[in-house]
Formats: sequence, structure tokens, C-alpha cells
Amino acid sequence: MIDKIKKKIEALGLPSYECEAEIIKSADKKDIASYLEHTVLKPDATVDAVVKLCNEAKEHNFRGVCINPAYVAKAKDQLQGTECFIVTVIGFPLGMNITNTKVNEVHNGIEAGADEVDMVIPVGILKSGDYKAVFEDIRAVVEAAGNTPVKVIIEICLLTQEEKIAACLLSKKAGAAFVKTSTGFSTAGATVEDVKLMRQVVGKEMGIKAAGGIRDTKTAKAMIEAGADRIGCSASVAIVGG
Repeated sequence: MIDKIKKKIEALGLPSYECEAEIIKSADKKDIASYLEHTVLKPDATVDAVVKLCNEAKEHNFRGVCINPAYVAKAKDQLQGTECFIVTVIGFPLGMNITNTKVNEVHNGIEAGADEVDMVIPVGILKSGDYKAVFEDIRAVVEAAGNTPVKVIIEICLLTQEEKIAACLLSKKAGAAFVKTSTGFSTAGATVEDVKLMRQVVGKEMGIKAAGGIRDTKTAKAMIEAGADRIGCSASVAIVGG
């Protein structure tokens, strides 16, 4: 099926782009904290919640924090002098903003201090079969981000098998650094089976971030074994605690 969908996308005549951003993966596979992007994205998250998130990230040496754009500058202040990455979200959580809005969000997020951006694709447009429009949406965000890595959230629980494959192939073709399973705001999150499929589709060149519903050490390790390079979760402290 992967080859069939690849040919279908190639028939559209879309250009291919290499990822220009440095894809930093977790080098030490024994250290689960190096995979974790400690996350708070709830709309009612307070400044105090973000400060707590950053303090926990520093204490446990998490790979990064993932926060809404309004809190990027605050996180930058809190994480000064650490190696903790700041990740923010674009077009979140629905992905149905117009592309120019996403581009502006990228510029604002990076200016405020984001080290990486996680964008949501327009899922309804993908499901309508307009692969060209989805590609152009991703590509515009990648171009706006420049050397800042872009993770493409495909909201995998809403997709058919063909759509999952197409979303991954389009993300790779557009030059994104990672594909990501989920926003955590839809009907379900990451599964081991989906992470395995994503790895099969994108190969070794791209990173994979599993997110959504990962709340314990066993599940996090299963995602890593399946091929995930990053884990997005709010239960990071519990995960490193076993």
C-alpha cells in the first residue's frame, strides 16, 4: 500500500525538499527522560502551571517542554541556562487555520524563543483527498521555520490507513523534521501499531513523536521500541518515576 500511495502522490508532480533543520534525536536509549517533551496544552493552564512544568523539566532533565504560544516567552525565562528545548504548537488543535495564520504563528513563536514547532495539518482537507493543499500547508510552515525543526501532527486516530501513509509521505516530501501522532485533543492518541507504521513509511531519515494517552513507563517504552524518537506527555514525572 505504501508504494501505491507514493506513486499517487508522485503523480501530482509536487517538488521534494530535504529537511534543512537539524534533527536531534535521543542518543541514550537507556535514559527515558531524554525522550520526553513535558507538556501542558490545556486552555486553562495558568502561568503557575507553566512555571511548575519548567521546574519539573529542569529537575528531571527532560528533553523539552511543549506549551501554547502565549507561554513561550515565559518558558524561555524559566529555562535560561539549561539544555531543555522549548516546543510550541501551530494551528493547534484543529489544524484548520488558513496557512498564512500558521506562518505568522511560526514567526511569532520562534521570535519569542521556541526551539521547535509542532504544526497540525488540515485533517479535513487531507480526508477530502486534496493532497496538494496539505503539502503546500506543511511546506509553507517548514519554509517559515527555516532551521527550526517542524513536527507535523497528523491526528492519526482520525485517518484511514491510506490517509496515515499519505500524511507521512507528504510531511517528508515537504521537508519536515518529524511526524507526530496526535494533538491529545481528539478521539484517541498514539498506538504502538501507528508508530510502527509511521516508521515504516518515513524510514530512518525523519523523527517520530508519539503523543496522546501516554501515561506510564511501560507505554512510553513500547512507543520507543516501536520507533518513536520523542514522547509528548503530561505524565512525564510519573513515567520517569516508573
